[in-house]
Amino acid sequence: MSEIPTDLLSFVIQFIHPEKTNIGPTGKTFDDAAIAAYFDTDVAIYRVIRDGFATNARRAAEELLADPIFAAQVDRLPFAPGSTVVGLGDSITDDYQSWLEILRNVFDLRRKADGVTFVNQGISGDTTGEVLKRINAVVMAAPAWVLCMIGTNDAWRNVLDDVKPNISPEESLHNLKAIRKVVTERTGARWLWITPATVLPETMSAHIFMSMSGFSLSRVNEDLIAVADQVRQMPDPVVDLQALLGMPVPANLLLSDGLHPSLEGQKVILRALVEKLAA
Repeated sequence: MSEIPTDLLSFVIQFIHPEKTNIGPTGKTFDDAAIAAYFDTDVAIYRVIRDGFATNARRAAEELLADPIFAAQVDRLPFAPGSTVVGLGDSITDDYQSWLEILRNVFDLRRKADGVTFVNQGISGDTTGEVLKRINAVVMAAPAWVLCMIGTNDAWRNVLDDVKPNISPEESLHNLKAIRKVVTERTGARWLWITPATVLPETMSAHIFMSMSGFSLSRVNEDLIAVADQVRQMPDPVVDLQALLGMPVPANLLLSDGLHPSLEGQKVILRALVEKLAA
């Protein structure tokens, strides 16, 4: 079976979900055995790792709801019974223990009778342009709300061609407006946006997975600040992670890759989101 070190295997399973992007011509998606094979590991090992993240998200929801102020804010969230809420983004949303997965558990514990459906449409590595390409899936989910955190991958520069980010700030804003326009016109969805946070470049460079990414990190935070400036222009509530988390982001709020929020960081994001919408 897999010769991938356990910690790296756990890392990639946390963020890379082939069942979201590998659909056969008949509509059949990956089952657990196929996903385990994708990672060159045993299905039992895969399930233990995946279920461990689910347990973490559940525990995080319980911890947040132990705060009566947070619980009261959850009661005021404007998600109508029977509605669908889409979490749209990249790996920070796709994460098995992301802010959206914790929110799913919060509702299961606190407002289960409301029957609100949460759809995780985060896909690791996506830019604003790639979200625009798959916008039909967002429309088909018929969301009443879209909670969108996208733009981190727009800021990456290729190490071999450190001339410009993947997507310029101007194009990021164009894509964000187009994403909003298409979904809103077809579904009437309401929106909340989350800006990308900054990262820890030196920590990223030292991480085994990030070091193989081919990213140039010389100006990454400068580029992430430029992307966040575009998100702040959207005409909806915005959770500004750069203002919330600061620069540099405290190390305990990030995983060892210096990029993705830790479980504690995801809880901070969700607290800010809930506070914003409950207001």
